[in-house]
Amino acid sequence: MLGLRSDGRKIKSLDPLFRVIPHVMKERSDAHVYFSQEIPIKTLDEYIAKKEQEGIKMSYMNIIYAALVRMLAEKPALNRFIMDGRTYARHGIHISLAIKKGMTEDAEETTIKLPFTGSENIFEVKEILDKTILQNKDKDAQNDTDKLVKFLSLIPDWLYKLIVNILMYLDKHGMMPKFIIKLSPFHTSAFLTNVGSLGIDAIYHHLYNFGTTGVFLAMGKKKKSYIYEDDDIVPEKSISLAWVADERICDGFYYANALKSFYRYLKKPELLETNIEPKQDIR
Repeated sequence: MLGLRSDGRKIKSLDPLFRVIPHVMKERSDAHVYFSQEIPIKTLDEYIAKKEQEGIKMSYMNIIYAALVRMLAEKPALNRFIMDGRTYARHGIHISLAIKKGMTEDAEETTIKLPFTGSENIFEVKEILDKTILQNKDKDAQNDTDKLVKFLSLIPDWLYKLIVNILMYLDKHGMMPKFIIKLSPFHTSAFLTNVGSLGIDAIYHHLYNFGTTGVFLAMGKKKKSYIYEDDDIVPEKSISLAWVADERICDGFYYANALKSFYRYLKKPELLETNIEPKQDIR
């Protein structure tokens, strides 16, 4: 039936403006909004040192990934997506991550997509994330997404284009096979990339028109910045975070509150140590 999808529920009660916007900005690439912020890492370093004393090896990636899951659990409108002018509430939280198998130019890159309920604490998120990254770092490891991509790479260009066009048509009309959605890193709540591991600052990464990604977050390298604090400009070690989001899924006030919540967890990661009951998208 029209409007039905396996990965989301159509939202019927929308403000009039948000019913119009997806028909004016038809593609995600039409609706990019950008935001960046320098994050002092003193608090993060203190938390990581404290956890190390407790025998827990924590990283910036663990904290940021857990904060992203928590933000989506608390602000479910950020977990919506637009398809064919319709707005959907996604089933579950999924975070995709690009992984470089080695720090050489010819090393392969892979992607993973991890599912969450949103109730997880930082230790549960860390365990899932670290285990999956370790499994996929091996140069000979191939996850199901890798196998699908490798299979498609063997297809002639003319047929490849046809298959992609067919998949995009099926996706647009809610007929994409469930197994493709499960394997696709592009059908996700948010995409995270750690370009700091490549020795560069955060970038603004586009959202893909294929799939349903609504948020892309890039982490930059550790650096010295000047932070405005209590009417003074002070030098601080920091990392920059760069966001690109689909402005069609919620308004700016909602986005602002979501980001404030996210940065609150980076200022006090201990808040991520408890489990929560995820909020439901009630519309």
